[in-house]
Amino acid sequence: MKSFPDEVDITVRAGNGGPGSVSFLRARFQPRGRPDGGDGGAGGDIILEVSPNLRTLSHFRGRRVFAAENGRRGQSQDRHGKNGASLTIPVPLGTRVFDNDTGRFLKDLMTPGERFVLAKGGRGGKGNAHFTSSRMRSPRFSQPGEPGRERLIHLELQILADVGLMGAPNAGKTTLLKAMTASRARVGAFPFTTLTPQLGVMGPEADREPLILAEIPGLIVGAHLGKGLGHRFLRHLTRTRLLIQVIDLSQVDPADPLGPLNMLEEEMRAFDPSLLDKPRLVALNKIDLLAPDFPRDRVIRAYAEAGWRVFTVSAAIGEGLAPLREAIWAEFAVKPEPI
Repeated sequence: MKSFPDEVDITVRAGNGGPGSVSFLRARFQPRGRPDGGDGGAGGDIILEVSPNLRTLSHFRGRRVFAAENGRRGQSQDRHGKNGASLTIPVPLGTRVFDNDTGRFLKDLMTPGERFVLAKGGRGGKGNAHFTSSRMRSPRFSQPGEPGRERLIHLELQILADVGLMGAPNAGKTTLLKAMTASRARVGAFPFTTLTPQLGVMGPEADREPLILAEIPGLIVGAHLGKGLGHRFLRHLTRTRLLIQVIDLSQVDPADPLGPLNMLEEEMRAFDPSLLDKPRLVALNKIDLLAPDFPRDRVIRAYAEAGWRVFTVSAAIGEGLAPLREAIWAEFAVKPEPI
C-alpha cells in the first residue's frame, strides 16, 4: 500500500559564499599597483514557495536533498564574484514547516505564491582591496566566504477544505462525496477503500461560492493510537470549518443508536478536543438498505433529542441530499467570528 504523501523530511543546504580575491593591479608603468581583489559572491538561498498546482508532497519522493548554488570567487580589477542562484522549492497550500532537529514550528504556508526563506546563503568573503589602509598598503590576504546554512526540515501537509466528511470504514463517505461533488474518487464494497483524503467541489450556485469537501479515510476505535488508517489524517480536519459525521444507518443497533457517533466523538476528543468545537452535522446514510422492520423514526428521534442536526440520506440513489446541501450552504452563509 502506498502511503499518502502528506509528511516528508528533507535536507536543505544553502550556497556557500565565494572567497574574496587577492590581486594587485598590473598595468603599464605600474609594476607595483594597488590591491584590486574583489569580494566573493553570496551563496544562494533555499526558498519555499506555495504552488496552487500542487495537492500533495508526492514530488519529494524522488528527491530529499536540495542545495543552492555557491557564490563565485572574487576577481581582479575590483570585480565581485557572481552570486549563487537561489533554489525555490514548490510546496502545496497548507504546508506546515518544522525544524527537524529541534521540533520547532517555523511557518504555516497559507497563501498562494507565499515565499519563505528556509536557509540563508553564506556571505561572500572580502577581497584584499577591502583591507587597504594607510598602515597596510599591500594586504596579501582575503576573507573566505561564509558557509551557507544546512538544515533538516520536516514538512507536514494539512489539507485546506471547507467541509470534512468523517466516519467509520464503509459508512459511504466516498459515495456521498461523489454524489455531492464532481469527485471521481474510487468506491468499493469493502472497508478501507479510501486510503488517502479525497477532495471534491460542491457548487458553485447562484450567489454562492464553491465549497471544497474533503473525505477522510475511515476511523475505527483506537484511531488516535495508530490503529487503522484514519489516525494519519485526523489532522486534516483541523482546518475545516464544518464537519459531517457519516454513519451507516443500516448497521446501527436500535438499542444503542448513538454508539457509532460516540465512537467518532471519542476519537476526535483523544486526538484534538478542539475538533469538537466545530459545527457538525450528522448524515445517517444508506437508508435504501434498511430492513422493513427497522425502527428508523425512533433512531432519528434519539439523535434529535440529543441535540444533533440529523439528515437521513442515501448517497447511492441520491435521496435526501438536497436538505443536506442546503444546511451546508446555510452554515457558510454566516460569516465566522474573527479570532
